[in-house]
Amino acid sequence: MTAHRHIRPAAQLVDICKRLHQQGFLAAADGNLSYRENGRIVITPSGVAKADLHIDDLAETDLKGEPARGNPSSEKLMHLAIYQQCPQAVAVVHAHPPHAIAWSIARPDLHWLPEGAMSELILAVGAVPVVPYARPGTAELSNNLTPYLPGHRALILSRHGVICWGESLAEAYHGVERIEHAAKVLCLAHQLGGITELPAEEVAALRELRNALGDRIL
Repeated sequence: MTAHRHIRPAAQLVDICKRLHQQGFLAAADGNLSYRENGRIVITPSGVAKADLHIDDLAETDLKGEPARGNPSSEKLMHLAIYQQCPQAVAVVHAHPPHAIAWSIARPDLHWLPEGAMSELILAVGAVPVVPYARPGTAELSNNLTPYLPGHRALILSRHGVICWGESLAEAYHGVERIEHAAKVLCLAHQLGGITELPAEEVAALRELRNALGDRIL
């Protein structure tokens, strides 16, 4: 991915959209991304394929969701819920990575991705909740996020996708990558014979290390 340290947030957002599409984490106009800047939300527009997105296509709203420019994503309520409840949130990325979604379809009993199987998942992200299903774009879906905020920055939306927030666009994007990579490894382990977990004392030690590292997605 393009180095993001010195490029404008709008250009970075467009770059991440294309990256997500190339990785198969988005199809056509799926997904939505945003960042917060100077009291406004810059967000991807409704109905525009992410592979073809240009900076001039981006829309803007205020923190209450009132459009200021363009045609904001129909799922803007999720983004607004995060910005309103997470003061540290600078960016939100919502994508549709296949393995993460597949877990929520095949295992509707799961309320959390099985984090105890992988040290990297615990250290880099922490616990990943599966948010109960609600129709995309509705206030119900935004409300379903509330119990997990601000404590979790990377979440699976049941039968829908993944949503991650961070203190930068790069952090939010890395959350999507982390979840999908873990979901794929867990899927392969399941196919090869079953998911096993680390000993409880090791999981506890890894969680302590995670707490020492802080809240950011690594």
